[in-house]
Amino acid sequence: MLGLTFDKLLIIGLIAVFVVGPQRLPYYASQLARLVKSVRNLADSAKDRMREEMGPDFDDVDWKKLDPRQYDPRRIIREALLDDEPVQPVVKPVSKSMMRDDSPAPYDSEAT
Repeated sequence: MLGLTFDKLLIIGLIAVFVVGPQRLPYYASQLARLVKSVRNLADSAKDRMREEMGPDFDDVDWKKLDPRQYDPRRIIREALLDDEPVQPVVKPVSKSMMRDDSPAPYDSEAT
């Protein structure tokens, strides 16, 4: 519940009594309850709509696995860098016929 403990809720309630006043507090409490109910109904209707559109696959999805709070960018990069085996560079052996000291280096006029 967003890290709210009973002590914090009690302090928030006491501050609300002093700021709002005891006469208007029941009205604002009912408005808050109505807001919470409407948000809960909105979330339930969105969940029902997702279930209708996805069909039976909706129940098979592991939603905790898709939680973005579990991703640590440092861990992802570390795993990506360490998982790959080092690739050995392919070096072609140079034949004796290609190594001539008197010939100039190859030049490709279309490369520049």
